[in-house]
Amino acid sequence: MKMNGARILLESLKREGVDLVFGYPGGTVINIYDELMNVREIRHILPRHEQAGTHAADGYARATGKVGVAIATSGPGATNTVTGVATAYMDSIPMVLITGQVPTPLIGNDAFQEVDIIGITRPITKHSFLIRDAKDIPAIVRKAFYIAKSGRPGPVVIDFPKDVQISQAEFKWPETVDIRGYKPNLEGHPKQVEKAVQMLLGSRRPVIYVGGGVITADAAGELTELARTLQAPVTTTLMGLGAFPENDPLSLRMLGMHGAYAANMAMTHADLILAVGARFDDRVTGKIATFAPHAKIIHIDVDPTSIRKNVRVDLPIVGDTRDVLVKMVAEAKQQAGKVKELHTNLAAWHEELTAWKGKHPLSYKQSTTVIKPQFVIQKLRELSKDDAIMATDVGQHQMWTAQFFEFQKPRTLLSSGGLGTMGFGLPAAMGAQAACPGRQVICVCGDGGVQMNIQELATLVQNRLPVKIVILNNNFLGMVRQWQELFFDKRYSQTCLEMPIDFVKLAEAYGAKGLKAEKPADVEKVIKEGFDYNGPVIMEFKIAREEKVLPMVPAGASLNEMVLNA
Repeated sequence: MKMNGARILLESLKREGVDLVFGYPGGTVINIYDELMNVREIRHILPRHEQAGTHAADGYARATGKVGVAIATSGPGATNTVTGVATAYMDSIPMVLITGQVPTPLIGNDAFQEVDIIGITRPITKHSFLIRDAKDIPAIVRKAFYIAKSGRPGPVVIDFPKDVQISQAEFKWPETVDIRGYKPNLEGHPKQVEKAVQMLLGSRRPVIYVGGGVITADAAGELTELARTLQAPVTTTLMGLGAFPENDPLSLRMLGMHGAYAANMAMTHADLILAVGARFDDRVTGKIATFAPHAKIIHIDVDPTSIRKNVRVDLPIVGDTRDVLVKMVAEAKQQAGKVKELHTNLAAWHEELTAWKGKHPLSYKQSTTVIKPQFVIQKLRELSKDDAIMATDVGQHQMWTAQFFEFQKPRTLLSSGGLGTMGFGLPAAMGAQAACPGRQVICVCGDGGVQMNIQELATLVQNRLPVKIVILNNNFLGMVRQWQELFFDKRYSQTCLEMPIDFVKLAEAYGAKGLKAEKPADVEKVIKEGFDYNGPVIMEFKIAREEKVLPMVPAGASLNEMVLNA
């Protein structure tokens, strides 16, 4: 059956199981939008900005594990997506971005709204396609989705010229995908797995260091089983939060620049580190030369280029995280006698870890007059549902959420880790709520970042997406201000947001509900009222203006050189 290229694209998306698309129409995608009127199986949400559309597709992907899909027109529409694509790329999030392009004969002629979006995004995508013939669309879509979600996931761009959208071709769906030169190794080598387990059984101070790769691979259950089988302590990165329950006695909480004291001390004194789906980025390692000086390192990752990229590795295991962990659990259970002996040998290590936890726990000084942001986060945890999805923007509030929410389940924290994108939180929460209509979605923002995509309040109201937006308002760009206080003699250059904004009125102007708390006694009441409201809500909390995120490892310092007190 012959169809035009735009219809072939939509039929191909249906074959890939796409049920939701975020997009913004324009001249070079108008044919796609015309055909979309005839396709009831695909729901479309219109954001108010293309960057927000890509963040929403990202949030959809993080919450579900499926590929997020966004559409943008050519020129400025396409360039507006770049930050969202880079955010997904840095955090290994599967996404397919479909951009309109000027007609094929005009490419390279500086036509109206023409940009080389493939060239622009080449460093921040796994792959890109320029469709030149309508008959190739099914195969390209099939490959794009396969590349986006296989191996180490990431974004893929499909650039779609307007004349190809109009041209006719037969729709033929390829049932299989075979891409020459792209064969991700998913199965961990059994001998390497056996060696890894033997190294763990012979250790005295092991730490399991967990990144977002465990969540991507849906391997949280296997990770938890391995840790409990071995009685090995677990620390997670920001992206790994939720992969291991933080109320488990084996949890050391998050490590790194704003990580827990016990986690950073454990990494410094460990004799063996099992890194699972993590990339040893600078926020985790601190000063590379002094990172884990006593430890041998086992590194499990599906992406071979991540291994030995930043730190030395004694035993590499390339493969899907879940596959490797399943094999490790099986191998450990076959060594029941040695596992029991390991438990005895780890007694002293657990005592040391308990002492570190007690010496400098994550804490804050309660106040009866000023709202502490940590108190707000703890109240959110106490009053929210057990499977609530927390989306954050980037800054101090992001770290307070990571420190004090105590995540128990995977895919319950959506946060920009690698790129650190302000403006991410609200549209990501929007995407998660659209993907998971029955779940509670909370977005924690600062008063700076929330304004970068505040227009998406209109999208929430129009689509009846009941996201609960929590604004921790200190009238500062808080994280930069903290650095200025600690390292620049309190010279608060361009970080003070003194212009008062009435977020309650702003919410009401968009048709949402607005609530505000200015003293600690109001916090619980506002949260309860916001949670009970059946629609999008802004809950503003006026917090202590110069509250800091602590502990903190200063730039260039070692993990054990933490600033612990104000």
